[in-house]
Amino acid sequence: MEILWFLLAMALLLAAAGPILRRGIGGLRTVAPGSPDAADPADYGFALQEDLDIRIPGPDQDLMDALDNVTRTGQWQAASQLLAGTPKEGEVRWQRVQAFAGSAALELSQEPGAGARWLKAWRLEAPKDAGGAQVHAELLAQQMFRRPEGMGESDVRIIAEEALESCRQAAPLAPGDPVPYIVELAVARMLHYPEPEYDALWAKVIDRAPQHMGAHLAALHYWCAKWHGSREKADAFTHHAAARAPRGSLLAALPLFALYEHLPDVVLIRSFHQSEAVTRAVEGALYAVHSARADDPMLAHVRHLLLLFLVGGERWAEAMDQVRHIDGYVGALPWSADADPAASYAVYRALAVAGYEANGGSPATLPL
Repeated sequence: MEILWFLLAMALLLAAAGPILRRGIGGLRTVAPGSPDAADPADYGFALQEDLDIRIPGPDQDLMDALDNVTRTGQWQAASQLLAGTPKEGEVRWQRVQAFAGSAALELSQEPGAGARWLKAWRLEAPKDAGGAQVHAELLAQQMFRRPEGMGESDVRIIAEEALESCRQAAPLAPGDPVPYIVELAVARMLHYPEPEYDALWAKVIDRAPQHMGAHLAALHYWCAKWHGSREKADAFTHHAAARAPRGSLLAALPLFALYEHLPDVVLIRSFHQSEAVTRAVEGALYAVHSARADDPMLAHVRHLLLLFLVGGERWAEAMDQVRHIDGYVGALPWSADADPAASYAVYRALAVAGYEANGGSPATLPL
């Protein structure tokens, strides 16, 4: 039977056709709105596209409350209190630092030179606050890659040097905290650290947090072909980490991220998603997901990327399993790499629904 599907609206399809064509999704075609053959994600109670949260990969109500407080009042204390109570040993602190920095970066883009007053006040009024120092360093690191129009290489270099200095100021404020060194991993890419220097920095990270998934994802970029490595070096880095990962660690999913970073711009061969390399990486990620703690803060990151590959491989039921766990939040790869993360995610969600229903699935058969 030929698979029929409808991607919520033709406008959404046209806006997001690029990602679909690049990933080589085949075997589906559009039908008119209202057609009995149309598959509608709304039937499953999934969030409307306009309600998808692009800030974070999964729920963190404490973070959302603090972000709302900071942006509403312009005061930094709620952010400081949240980070002060967030253990430095785990993944959550790193994600929260990124979120606060991302919020500050958004404000600055909307009000150049005037936004993020709360962060400026935080640094001035509490210069020894480790959380504020880390958020400031991460903000500078994010600004390196944003490259507003008109910014030249020398300007980027200046920001990178400032970010490096901020990392080094933040580190002694919280001994044992890996976050300043994780931020420096991004700075190191921009400042072109030679491999021995980068290895020395990486050693500082894993000495403090050897199983830190976020740190491994940050480090992976250096070893990718688009920066200072190659596909082979990226594969070696991720496979080594996956091989030594204890049961329950999401590090077993790292090879899938290396594969994503080296995807060709255009995938014309439909069998690509059934290839040995893709199958092995997907199976490793599924193993990691199934063995990880349900409350692992990095679990959503893996599920989001799995959705991309499972839809590409037409593994509809497994794709729908990812959707039911992550729906509502799109602040993660691969969606965050697109100009409109919500639209990109919505397309793949609709494809998952369409494929699921074309093979006999329905809202009644999807596990809760």
